[in-house]
Parts: sequence; C-alpha cells; structure tokens
Amino acid sequence: EQYWAFKQDCPNGELTLFDFITVYKELFPTEHGEEFCQHVFRAFDTDHNGFIDFREFLLAINITSNESAEEKLKCAFRMYDVSCNGSIDQPEMRTVLQAMYKAYGICDKTRSVSEKRLSLKEGVESIFSFLDENNDGQLTEEEFVSGCLQNDKMSKLLAFTFFE
Repeated sequence: EQYWAFKQDCPNGELTLFDFITVYKELFPTEHGEEFCQHVFRAFDTDHNGFIDFREFLLAINITSNESAEEKLKCAFRMYDVSCNGSIDQPEMRTVLQAMYKAYGICDKTRSVSEKRLSLKEGVESIFSFLDENNDGQLTEEEFVSGCLQNDKMSKLLAFTFFE
C-alpha cells in the first residue's frame, strides 16, 4: 500500500524538495515552514542526492512513528548537521532551531532549567555546555545522542519534530 501511494504521488519514484515542502507546509501552523522543511528533508535524504526515494521514505515513516528514541535522535542529528560533515556547531544549531521555532510559531526564546528567559543564542550556548563533552565547539553524533538520552527535556527540545 505504501509503495503504491508513494508511486501515485511520485510517479518517477522521487520525492523532490519542492514536493516535500508543498506537502509538509500544510502541517505547520504558520506560513514560515519552508526553511524548516529543508532541514527535515536533508535528514531524510540520507544519500544526499536531492530527492527522497521509496526506501528513504519508508525509513522516514518508520523513524517518526516506530523507532527508538536513539534512532529518532540520530535522525535529528542529521537535521542539525547542515554542512553534512558529521558534526554540529553552534551556528548550525541556531539556524535549525530558529527555522523550527518559526515553522511552529514559537517565539525566538527558550527557557532554562530555572525558567529564566534566554535568547536563542544563549539557549544554544547552554545546550552546548551540556552536550559538548570534550568542549571542542562541535557535537558529534555520539555526544548529541548520548547527551539527549540523559535529559528528556533536551531530547524533546532538539528532536521536537521526531517526538510529536
């Protein structure tokens, strides 16, 4: 069923970024979903060829609905790794979080543990101080996943899309 539905929507077997944005923009409560959709698309386009094929489509469905928290966090890591170099720096995380906040109509603020309002920049710095185990300014997939698994709030904040 999934295959035939995919082929009906994507007769050539390729879900393009444009098609992905068209479908997913309908899910966001604001009109600012396009930028965030690009980040989510990159996470699902695992071979980085510019489209999502049926295998990647099935993996995306499975990750968002069935997979473990660890697998969802690995997918979220790919979303934040804007440069696709295997690590996340603070500007990459700010870029994706800002796009996510816009897409979901969330103001550009985050809360700390003490409920003090933080700017997005301060929030990212706080996230990095928690997750960046070796303090090199880069988050590896292992640091990202293990740190998020240790803190449920952080996990839900950073992988919001995959834990809805």
